Amino acid sequence: MMLQDKVAIVTGAGRGIGREIALEMARQGAAVVVNDLGASVTGEGADRHPGEETVGLITQAGGRAVLNGETVAEWDAAQRIVKTAIEAFGRLDIVVNNAGILRDVIFHKMTPEDWNAVLGVHLNGSFFVSRAAAPLFREQGSGAFVHMTSTSGLIGNFGQANYAAAKLGIVGLSKSIALDMARFGVRSNALAPFAWSRMIGAIPTDTPEQAARVAKLKAMTPDKIAPMAVFLASDRARDVTGQIFGVRNNEIIFFGQHRPVRTVQRNEGWTAETIAEHAIPALRPHFYKLDRSADVFSWDPV
Repeated sequence: MMLQDKVAIVTGAGRGIGREIALEMARQGAAVVVNDLGASVTGEGADRHPGEETVGLITQAGGRAVLNGETVAEWDAAQRIVKTAIEAFGRLDIVVNNAGILRDVIFHKMTPEDWNAVLGVHLNGSFFVSRAAAPLFREQGSGAFVHMTSTSGLIGNFGQANYAAAKLGIVGLSKSIALDMARFGVRSNALAPFAWSRMIGAIPTDTPEQAARVAKLKAMTPDKIAPMAVFLASDRARDVTGQIFGVRNNEIIFFGQHRPVRTVQRNEGWTAETIAEHAIPALRPHFYKLDRSADVFSWDPV
């Protein structure tokens, strides 16, 4: 039991990936704060029932869990999420930032409301909950963050400027936490899940190509993500921090991070003209295509 006597918060744990992570962490010995507002895929409304179901599944199996129905998108609510762990279980060891919503729309039609709502849950929510837990982790000299990112941000996708910006921002947040809190024994990693969920269920199936893609996604079940999240949260991963992983059915993916690819130099400095004549032709062979996630992960899930 890799998480014996640990206490975890899993946000967005009422359904899908979050629920499977919460269940597996409980099976591995953790007491779990199941956080779920119960909003719609686009972020409206609230419903305690999904979170209550997850808590019921854990307790029926002999585990320990409590529900917190707060939003992650507000500072004070995030403080109360962490307070729930302390009041129920006396400590906190793990934070899994999984809560999310989608408001997909092509960029030139995206509204400020669409932008702010998605960044509010994904990016602000990850910061708020992590920041609420940070003083506890610092004081006890240990702790693990697992943040959900996406290939929408790491690679790209159509109609998801808000979601992609939030998910790539989470990568930067995770790395900054890893750097700032390493001296306190605190770790932080990002995980890109490939799995069928109600959020992925919003993908259109208007063409044969889209329908075929969705059929492949349905084969990737949320329970396949949970073991990696458990490992990253466990003491067995004590030397793993600041990294980006992915899980795609039975594949585990290690993602690279931004580093220089090629440089060009002129002793006399650059002008716009010499950049056009010299720098760009030298750099162009290394340019990246306008790839989407489906272009890069072109093989069927295994």
